Amino acid sequence: MPKAYAIGLGRSGIAATKLLKREGWEVILSDRANSESLQKTQKDLEKEGLTVKLGHNLSLETDLPDLIVVSPGVPWDIPILVEARNRGIDTIGELELAWRYLKSFPWIGITGTNGKTTTTSLIAAIFKTAQLNAPSCGNIGYAACELALLGQSYDWIIGEISSYQIESSVELAPKIGIWTTFTPDHLNRHKTLENYYNIKASLLKRCNYRIFNGDDPYLRSIGLQQWQNAYWTSIYGKDKLLCDPSKGVYIEDSWITAFGELIMPVHLFKMVGAHNLQNLLVAVAAARLARIDKNAISQAIATFPGVPHRLEYICTISGIDFINDSKATNYDAAEVGLASVRSPAIVIAGGEAKEGDDTKWIEVIRSKAAAVLLIGDAAPAFARRLQALGYESYEIVETMDNAVKRGLELAQENAARVVLLSPACASFDQYQSFEHRGEHFRQLCLQLQ
Repeated sequence: MPKAYAIGLGRSGIAATKLLKREGWEVILSDRANSESLQKTQKDLEKEGLTVKLGHNLSLETDLPDLIVVSPGVPWDIPILVEARNRGIDTIGELELAWRYLKSFPWIGITGTNGKTTTTSLIAAIFKTAQLNAPSCGNIGYAACELALLGQSYDWIIGEISSYQIESSVELAPKIGIWTTFTPDHLNRHKTLENYYNIKASLLKRCNYRIFNGDDPYLRSIGLQQWQNAYWTSIYGKDKLLCDPSKGVYIEDSWITAFGELIMPVHLFKMVGAHNLQNLLVAVAAARLARIDKNAISQAIATFPGVPHRLEYICTISGIDFINDSKATNYDAAEVGLASVRSPAIVIAGGEAKEGDDTKWIEVIRSKAAAVLLIGDAAPAFARRLQALGYESYEIVETMDNAVKRGLELAQENAARVVLLSPACASFDQYQSFEHRGEHFRQLCLQLQ
């Protein structure tokens, strides 16, 4: 019986382990952490006949596995995985494992620094309206191996695919690939911008059809050199396309046009911000390449509610809108979020800081924010940075509870129209995930009513 190791006791690792066991592998699921909640999960999985080891680091000294499957959160360059690859052990990510069992179905792969989740959700909504069995997986929806476990026949599989998942996927080749945006992110893991770019590009190169957001400055700058035979979009009209209009999707005269055909008036789409119009156009391009009827596209878009934790409206108190943008986990996303709301705004920012250039984000703060409330580990560093750039309307409030209460007070004092949680940071200093952070914000806002 072949032997496998699955690393990471999260949803992806559990799904990979169950799939391998079903397929006749002897498999051990391990995690180097050992908390009470993980121990409970361990007991539940052991009742299902799975072998789970906590507080465990894989060793290659004895009893070598034939396969190692890695969850997205496990760094690809840790010494044990580098050694395993050097020794010829089949070492892959959970998404790549799922691909081995699901590659008979057409996939759409969505990658990019920002915009992946909204684009994936839009495409899934369009395909659902067209009555196709097209679940989303990867970073949202199912873990990809869960789809393999269900054993269904799928019309399409829609994958939101991060650089971490691409890095550990050698053969994953969607029929349609989408690249939403490209800005510096995850450099603590990928080291250089060039390396980060090449990881993303490797997925697109394996796709049959490639769709690019032509309004992204970086993608646009290298587009004609590296991606000539691609489909391009622009919210600024057909004259801004990097391709023939017959291969472009664009907005002109307040209408969306795809590959030369009018699709729908843009006012039917309710989400705010130029970035969301860019997400919309790449979603429309994918839908038309998948031969979905334009009536289904316009119906889905007109009723699309938006994405939780991404510029998500929570409530209005005394004429002040509370908006949850917890998914803005880097400077670029936070810049876009603040630029998209009404001003003046009270901004709640901070958490676990990431590397990157904060200059444009702070420029938008200076022009649109009446005050900034700083939480989490990054608060002191953000305060110093704001002060250095001449912005002094900030307060270190440390916790989300303090931030929401103080946000309402400051909004009333400054006649601000919005209190915006847009952290520009990861959440792991105070929360389990950006979703956990956003839900706490929602709860606190609703308590103010």
